[in-house]
Amino acid sequence: MSRLRSAMNKVKGARVEMAETGKSNRKRSRTAVKEEKTPSAASPSTYHTFPDRADVVLLRSQLLNWYDKEKRELPWRTVAETEPDLNIRTYAVWVSEIMLQQTQVATVKGYYNKWMKRWPTVQDLAAATLEEVNQMWAGLGYYSRGKRLQEGAQKVVTELKGQMPRTVDSLLKQLPGVGRYTAAAIGSIALGQVTGAVDGNVIRVLCRLRAIGADSTSPAVSEALWDLANTLVDPGRPGDFNQAMMELGARVCTPKGPLCSHCPVQTHCHSYQKVHIKLEQNFTKLLGKLSRKPSALPDIEDCISTGACLLCPSEPWDDELGVQNFPRKPAKKPPRVERTLTCLVVRPGKEGEKEYLLTQRPNKGLLAGLWEFPSLQLEGENTEVKQRRALCTQLSRMLGGLLNESLFHYMGEVVHIFSHIHQTYVVYSVCLNDSDAQTQPENQQWLTRSALQKAAVSTGLKKILKLYDSVDREEKQTSKGEKEKTTGVKNDSKPLNLKRPKLSPANSSRQLSLSSFFKTVKEDPS
Repeated sequence: MSRLRSAMNKVKGARVEMAETGKSNRKRSRTAVKEEKTPSAASPSTYHTFPDRADVVLLRSQLLNWYDKEKRELPWRTVAETEPDLNIRTYAVWVSEIMLQQTQVATVKGYYNKWMKRWPTVQDLAAATLEEVNQMWAGLGYYSRGKRLQEGAQKVVTELKGQMPRTVDSLLKQLPGVGRYTAAAIGSIALGQVTGAVDGNVIRVLCRLRAIGADSTSPAVSEALWDLANTLVDPGRPGDFNQAMMELGARVCTPKGPLCSHCPVQTHCHSYQKVHIKLEQNFTKLLGKLSRKPSALPDIEDCISTGACLLCPSEPWDDELGVQNFPRKPAKKPPRVERTLTCLVVRPGKEGEKEYLLTQRPNKGLLAGLWEFPSLQLEGENTEVKQRRALCTQLSRMLGGLLNESLFHYMGEVVHIFSHIHQTYVVYSVCLNDSDAQTQPENQQWLTRSALQKAAVSTGLKKILKLYDSVDREEKQTSKGEKEKTTGVKNDSKPLNLKRPKLSPANSSRQLSLSSFFKTVKEDPS
């Protein structure tokens, strides 16, 4: 009995062991399957890549041949091609890449030439003041870029012994304001580093070449595009290749109205092929039974990978868009709406030329460090009475006395659009008749018109000044016409056809002495 019991226990133990082993194997099997599926879902299929090495070689040759014939002559390209000093060449390309961020080439060229003439080396820029940099940058937009260039130059001089970084990684780590694309662009163009560079133009070209229709800002698409760029870049001419890709996106593979017939790499473009297949399919449907001729073009599947592809479009193909189905971007958030109350405070200068009061913005945030007319943020809807009162309070504090609210002259409104802000300036003016100097803090200054034009001021301020000039001319023209009516002298000049903003009847354009402003003002009952 004991032997039989012992044998039965052994069999039972073996069964338990087999069952546990089976469970363990099944668990490992499920895990293995899960691990296998994850990479296949995350990795793009061959449809979205360039699996054939011969295609890559051919594309490089076609694109570079086109670039050699069609490239634009740009000052930073000339420096990159001709400057033997590696330090100057790297600095020059760095400046151009920072200026070109969010700014068109045509706008940048003039600024770039002036900048390089004034600060031809990184040491020259490091010795400049932020005020000088802002003044040079005025009108170019995104003003923090100039500040980061100056900070980077000072870091190169003080921490790197005046030597610009020599690799993509060191550019990325050591220069403020330099991200992945900028480091790759500088590294490939100035230093000959073999790396792809993915900017907005390159994103569009690659998405169309490989029919990548998912959100181009998603991490999966971003990494896929960088992998493509690194696969395609020509190791013998990395800088030229990256610039050729950008040039193609800027001039041929444009966001709207792309010139597909002029594209040097058209034969590699899945989007272009798909357009023709869709046209043929639609043509076949229209003819119906009248045409049984088989398709001359091979059919193209959107993606041959199993499971959901992270690079394929989630939205259906739109025949009207054609190749513009790619890339797809998420809808932009509407800009924030702001209203700002601003006032031109004007006084006669020492030599008879008008002077304008300007205040300096904080060193951080929007338009950091730039000069502007005295301003304050408007909250909600305000009447003109409340607006004058607010300005009067602020300027009384700035000028060291109490001003008269009734002398603030409403000029009109100016709209200025930033990338993320829809700004409306509600503009007033007030004229002082004396040039008596009050206590002037460091963040305030009086500038003549000629000095103001050269100062570090924004495009929005120049628009405000333009409004002031137009209203001033109109009022002078009106005043001249009334005087001629009174004296009986005929006015042969044509009146200016200017849209006159709403003016308050309580306002007057006559100038009073500064002392007349500093008097007690009765409280407005409203």
